This record gives sequence, C-alpha cells and structure tokens, in this order.
Amino acid sequence: MADAAPVPGERSVPHLDEVMLAMDVVDTLRHNEDWVARELDDSGREAALMERLRQIYRGQGIEVPDRVLAEGVRALKESRFVYTPPKPGLATTLARAWVQRDLIGKGLLALLALLLVAWGIRYAVVVRPLQEQAAALGEAHEAVLAQAPGPAARERADRLFADGRTALDRGDESAARASLAALETLRDQLPRTYSLRIVSLTSKQVRTALHRRDYYLVVEAVAPDGGVIPLPVTSEEDGQTRTVTRWGVRVPEETYIAVDQDQRDDGVIQNARLGEKRKGEPDVAYAMPVLGGAITQW
Repeated sequence: MADAAPVPGERSVPHLDEVMLAMDVVDTLRHNEDWVARELDDSGREAALMERLRQIYRGQGIEVPDRVLAEGVRALKESRFVYTPPKPGLATTLARAWVQRDLIGKGLLALLALLLVAWGIRYAVVVRPLQEQAAALGEAHEAVLAQAPGPAARERADRLFADGRTALDRGDESAARASLAALETLRDQLPRTYSLRIVSLTSKQVRTALHRRDYYLVVEAVAPDGGVIPLPVTSEEDGQTRTVTRWGVRVPEETYIAVDQDQRDDGVIQNARLGEKRKGEPDVAYAMPVLGGAITQW
C-alpha cells in the first residue's frame, strides 16, 4: 500500500532518528556559540551556516539531510531542546519538596529523634530532679506544719517553702536544696526537748582585725534523761554543717567574762544553763545574751 500523502498545510511528524539528529545539531551549534551568533545575526548567511554544519558532520562520517540541519537551526532560534528552570515560587518549592520527599522525610525523622533524645536527657538531668525536689519540699513543709503548735515554726516553714519554690521556678537547684535541707532540719528539731549546758569557754582571733577576738561558750545538748544529743550545727567559719555533740556559741564579751569569772571561783561553772529548747518550738530560748554564730572546731 502506498504511503499516505501528507495533508496540505500540516507539518509532517519527523522520525525519531531525525529528532535525535536535530538535537545533536542544536548541541553542535551551542558548542560553537561565537560563529553561530555571527551567522544567525545575518539571515542571508544561514545557507553558509548550513554548509558549515554539513562539513562538520561529513568530517565525522555522518551525512545529515538538509531538512534536519534546517530543523536544528530553527530549533536553536526557537530555543527548543533547552531547559528553562521554573521561576521561584510556592508551586516550585512544593514540587521540589515532593521530588525530594524521601530525603526530606529521613532528615525530619533524624531531627525528631535528636529532639527526643535531647528532651529525654533534659528530663533526666534537669526536669525530674526539680520535680523530685518540689515533692520533697511539699512533704517537709506539711510535716513541719503538722507538728508546729505556734506561729514561729509555721512562719519559718512557710518562708523556707516559698524560697524553695522560687528557686525551683528559676531552675536554681542548689538554692532549692538549701531550702529543703533547712526545712528538714526544722522538721527534725521541732519534736526535740533539751537544754544547752555550758562545758567550757574559748575565744578566737578575728581574721579581719588584729585587735579583736570572738568569744564562744562551748555547749552540749542535754536531753531530759541526761543523755547528750548530737545535733547538726553550721559553722560560721566555713559554712559547713556537721553533726556534733559539742559546739561553740558566739556570745558578747560581757557574757564570756561573766561565765569565765563563774568558773574561776571554784573551777566549776555553777550557772551552766545557756538555754532551753522546748518541744514544738523552732529555736532555743536563751537565758544569756548570745550573738547567734557558731563554730564546730576550736
């Protein structure tokens, strides 16, 4: 059967090999931009350009039909076979994200895993200890209120609890621990009953003044049954809290002199009671003037 005649006015569809040759022609033209630009600037010299293309392909042993050469030149003019990147925009961004969805998905999963690990470390190192301290603060505060008959212990417990909560809110674990320790000490002290008995005297040179001394009465806590009670005492010299059976209470020089004279009379301190700690009370009620500081070593 004879091939169907082309429809007048309709451009025939080129065969694939001709399309490939046309693409190669365009590629050849692009690699010779300088002389191609000069030839295309003058429409009358297009025939010379076609001849030059023939010579290039004949030199390679390829015979290219004129219609393919003409199609290649026309394709170059029309910018066919040229990739023009799409303009930036939302649609372009979404399209690229969709093409790279596997890579993006893996990156997001890795980032999520990293965030989970970081959160777990922060929870274990920061959040959980603060939560445990908050719970311990609440328990110690309630325990103090349960056994405090008077306002003095309640007010101190409330203040220590508020200080501890404020420290937790700002993430200051050290300050929160200090408030908790003070609350626990108060809780343990409230039920105790004892008297402070003076056992000796001592004095120390003030480090910041050559002609000044600090004066202390060395005491011990005596229970109603006569036993000596070990107590936690914070030294004003180094800030360390130690559980001791004897410690020094700082007093004015006048108090120190009075006790010293009492001892010098017969070698025994007759008025040896410095103060009394009653059950439910947070502090010792002192029978002599004191300055409040303490030492655990002398």
